[in-house]
Amino acid sequence: MAIKVKCGKTELKLKKSNNLVGLRTNQEIKKEQLPNYVVSQYHQSLGGFNVVKLDKGRQDIDTKLDEVRGYNDVKVGTHVYYAEGSTRPIVPTGEVFIQFQEGTNQEEQNMVLSEYNLVLIDRTDNHLVTAAVSPASPNPLKVANLLEQISLVSWAEPDIDVPLDEYAFVLPDDDLLDHQWHLKNRGFVIDANWRLKKDADAKVLDAWKRLGKAGASEVTVAVIDNGFDLSHPDLKDNIVKPHNVWDRSSHPIQDDPAYTHGTPCASVAIAPANGRGIVGVSPNSKFMPVHGTSFSASATKRMFQYCADNGADIISCSWGTTDPGFALNSMKERAIADAAQNGRNGKGCVILFAVGNDNKDYVNFYAAHPDVIAVGASTSRDEHAEYSNRGRQLSVCAPSNGNWPILAARASWDTGLHWETGDFRYYRDGKNRGVHYKHFGGTSSACPLVAGVCALILAANPDLTAKQVKEILEQTADKIGDPSEYTNGHSQKYGYGRVNADKAVAEALRRRDAIDGGDSDDSDVSTGIASGQGLFRFGVEKQESSGWGVQIGAFADYGNVLIQAERLQRQFEAPVIVNINELEGRTVYKMVLGAFEHIEDARSLEKEMERAGVQGFLRNLADLA
Repeated sequence: MAIKVKCGKTELKLKKSNNLVGLRTNQEIKKEQLPNYVVSQYHQSLGGFNVVKLDKGRQDIDTKLDEVRGYNDVKVGTHVYYAEGSTRPIVPTGEVFIQFQEGTNQEEQNMVLSEYNLVLIDRTDNHLVTAAVSPASPNPLKVANLLEQISLVSWAEPDIDVPLDEYAFVLPDDDLLDHQWHLKNRGFVIDANWRLKKDADAKVLDAWKRLGKAGASEVTVAVIDNGFDLSHPDLKDNIVKPHNVWDRSSHPIQDDPAYTHGTPCASVAIAPANGRGIVGVSPNSKFMPVHGTSFSASATKRMFQYCADNGADIISCSWGTTDPGFALNSMKERAIADAAQNGRNGKGCVILFAVGNDNKDYVNFYAAHPDVIAVGASTSRDEHAEYSNRGRQLSVCAPSNGNWPILAARASWDTGLHWETGDFRYYRDGKNRGVHYKHFGGTSSACPLVAGVCALILAANPDLTAKQVKEILEQTADKIGDPSEYTNGHSQKYGYGRVNADKAVAEALRRRDAIDGGDSDDSDVSTGIASGQGLFRFGVEKQESSGWGVQIGAFADYGNVLIQAERLQRQFEAPVIVNINELEGRTVYKMVLGAFEHIEDARSLEKEMERAGVQGFLRNLADLA
């Protein structure tokens, strides 16, 4: 039910958030040690309250807030509201401004305050006072409405707080930023006579402006590779928990000319905005260097488990193999799956692999893992980089060399690459851009670029699962190249398109606001719809628990169910079966396509889906009963 309140010269129509509340506690709520009744923090200080999302299970928000108010460490709890047509959370501070009618005296005014157990805070003049609610008062929004019905009161307005737009964000001023065409492509190389295609970039500067910051320090990007120069000016300031897979120490190998690859890869993702050199896609993120790429199954398990156990949100891997003799075994597949599904406290680590530089029609076997974001390369002219491997598992592509290389950090012990002339080691045109940098490219640089975009997505909405991050990347990518190369939105060369950081951040913010801004009067199945807006026709009938289908996933968001059901039904002309269940207090929707009497028919559908780039697995419907 909406409540109307005065706000200056306007009137706001407010509804409660169905999962956010404001709490004042006896001690600061730290993100890494959230109480068990809190899912996540939203805003640390809004109207004097810490705005958090509650784990309310099947309870309504009123019941859960009353329960939380009874905890010893909670001093005050308040509902959070949204104004009609807005996604900004509103918190009443607990104070009310009251303008009494001319001619009222203090005795009459005190009677009014006493009637609602209000505490006088301040008198601006003889008739304008500020009062605060007490534990015996109604909530401040109701108090303000009640006061306006009293003849002694001219008007009453509750004091509220909302997040404001911050105009302090300015682009980094690092001296090589204008050279980084992959972040913002102006159509030319700033210090070379070389034309590029304007706007053939990842839209990173636009994403920073939309987000109001260049990522978040709460997001940690792990880069698994070899050769991290931990003293490099564009790596050294945001390092957390470095690790050497081989000796299991915190000391990655330094000064070995055989190992240099990790330094440029990491810089593309996280080089800080420190006023010099280059800038990474998410320069505010933390950087976890993990030294030690390996084909060994036990080492693979160790590296991914280390990242997941030590707080990595994103794991970037610019390595792998396309040699058919060295495909992944089940141990390695499971190691990657465990991190992708169970990391980040169950939301899953976002794992990315480069598809490889072999000019093959299939991708790096690690990148083909269904839980991985497989990244290919496009050029500064929005063309396919001819070296970049192709395949149905390709998720997105990202700007890299093929026309003009990108600029990245270089390890101090890097002996450089000799170009065809043999004269210049570090820069394609021989122009010196500093001893700390070099030209770089391949899918090796495309992968950490997308990892940085993933970090921006999580800065916008940290509650997203790894699968949702992958989904957002693919949904928001820009279609480049010939439209005829795309089938059902996917290209073997470009994946779902060239990554667009700005659109991805916008979608992450929209999903966050769609969940947090839901009306508390809505039913459980309609609140928090992050996608699937509009009208849907439903035809619901009981499904017998026998036969076979192809399960495509399990979703916590009903909006995703709507979108997937509509798309899959249209694409494959098969019935969609939804199993609704509970998992740790949350509703989970398992989606199965098809209901066949014989497993062979389901297997045929599975192969058809696989050819279209849709991953699934055979499911006996009896197992879902």
